[in-house]
Formats: sequence, structure tokens, C-alpha cells
Amino acid sequence: MPVTLARPCDLLEVIRKSRFLAQAAPIATPDDAQAFIKAVSDASATHNCWAWKIGNRYRFSDDGEPGGTAGRPMLAAIEGQGCDQVVVVVTRWYGGIQLGTGGLSRAYGGTAAKCLQAAEQLELVERIRCRCHCRFAELAVLKARLPDYEALIESETFDPDGAELIVALPQAQFDAMLGLIADISRGRSVLQTLEL
Repeated sequence: MPVTLARPCDLLEVIRKSRFLAQAAPIATPDDAQAFIKAVSDASATHNCWAWKIGNRYRFSDDGEPGGTAGRPMLAAIEGQGCDQVVVVVTRWYGGIQLGTGGLSRAYGGTAAKCLQAAEQLELVERIRCRCHCRFAELAVLKARLPDYEALIESETFDPDGAELIVALPQAQFDAMLGLIADISRGRSVLQTLEL
């Protein structure tokens, strides 16, 4: 089961007089990743290398380090820790000692991996989107019970009879949620899955 980070985190390492500051955060979109990279990059540093992964999408940058010595090892660290929806920036301040390509790969990848290992992680639960309509009298009861099924309300649209809810819930909770809605509405409302 893939994990993401509960909150942003950082870790500082000194390797042969160079300082490596890893900063990581949970993200939902590539724009979130780019905004984090821009926010934490230090213009006074020698390099601000980064990598992010969201599902099958990923990007990385060596920011002037020899090709393949920074961004790719950082992406490998993200994948190696079983993370998804995560961005990592490793900022390096050069200390005067050459590390070589192998040393750079170990420094960037290792600092990123240690940062992710030390972070508080959350399991990513794959959710399905569903729709249901319920009357006003049933709405408060249904909303109060949604957390029991790990269901999240994505949208709520009101009409003269009640409200249509779009909810996201774990696939494993679908049958139980179906039963709950049937019980609360006395069979009047049905939970329908939505196509992605």
C-alpha cells in the first residue's frame, strides 16, 4: 500500500563538508510540487535538486549536478520508501571536497531516503466516487455517519426535495455504505458509482 507524508518534513546532513538539506512534502498535483520547489529552493545554495511522484507521473532535476547524480536517485528514494504524492527538494551547499558521481548519487538519494524514513507517513487509500440523493430529513444522519465509512464529501447540490451528494470512499466500504443509505432512506435512495 503506497504512503504519503502527513506533513512537510526536513533533514540536514553534512557529507565531506557539503551540507545537504532535504525537504519533503505531500502533494496532490504537479502544480503543488512546483510551488513547493519554488518556495523552499535557496538561491544562495550551490544546487537545489528535486524529484516528485504522483501515481504514474514523475519529474526530477539535477539542477547543474552531473546528469543522473541527483534527481534520479531522489526519485528512486521516493519509490524505495513506497511513497506517492510526494515532492523532495535536496539543497546542497558545496563544502570544497569533490564527491564524484557515485558519492553525489549516494548523498542525494541517501539524504532524501533518510528524510522520508523519518517523516510521519499516511497510508494512501484508493477511493471510488459515488452519488446519492437523500431528503433533507435524512441528510444530517447520513453526514454524521460518513466518517464511519471513511467517506469524504466532494460536492453537495441542493434541490427542492433534498441534496445530491458526491462522495469518495474506499472500495471495501461500498457495500456497507450501500446498506447504510438504504436503511436511512428506507429504500428510497441508492448509492451509484461514478465513472472516472
